[in-house]
Amino acid sequence: MCGRFTLTVSGRVLAELFGVEEAPELDPRYNIAPSQPVLAARVGSSGEREVVPLRWGLIPSWAEDPSIGNRMINARAEGVASKPSFRSAVRRRRCLIAADGFFEWCKVAGGKQPYLIRFADGRPFAFAGLWERWEKGPDPVESCTIITTRPNALVAELHDRMPVILASSHFAEWLTPGPVATDRLEALLAPFPADDMASFPVSRRVNSPANDDSGVITPLP
Repeated sequence: MCGRFTLTVSGRVLAELFGVEEAPELDPRYNIAPSQPVLAARVGSSGEREVVPLRWGLIPSWAEDPSIGNRMINARAEGVASKPSFRSAVRRRRCLIAADGFFEWCKVAGGKQPYLIRFADGRPFAFAGLWERWEKGPDPVESCTIITTRPNALVAELHDRMPVILASSHFAEWLTPGPVATDRLEALLAPFPADDMASFPVSRRVNSPANDDSGVITPLP
């Protein structure tokens, strides 16, 4: 699963990544946790690409209780197109969730050791995501989930799942609403190659969402 990630780049950098004129400016985030706002690119109502904040933890439009989102921070790539909670979003509401690193925990003697995984050059990237709009409360809530897949060689040393990272050449295809053939969906949701990715252990301070500072991502000696 993907339970924490980072986004430390500027809105200008995100605008360039997603091919939009502007993106919201956020303070650097070193420990983004479920239920918090994330930035995502999607096709807006005008048909143009936009970058917007979404709540992390997808709330299906049919849900009576928005707390269901706390259990839907991830969607497994295997069968995602057929699951009731996600199948409509797979067809019509795909998005790209901005990040520049994510955490996984490896079992060690005495507990679990967190690792930060990112591109070796620190560049930002996009998780494959789905979004929904929930309108059964006093205010609409737009939320999202991160799709996960089997791990690449690097992540497999730490965990048995990883978030789907989409190559920029696939952004337009993923964002364009409409059905995707099963074989093509499987190809898009495959593990990202490990070649230029890196991982290193970090402080267990990341275990608490209250710790959201650069010390969280400092490599341990």
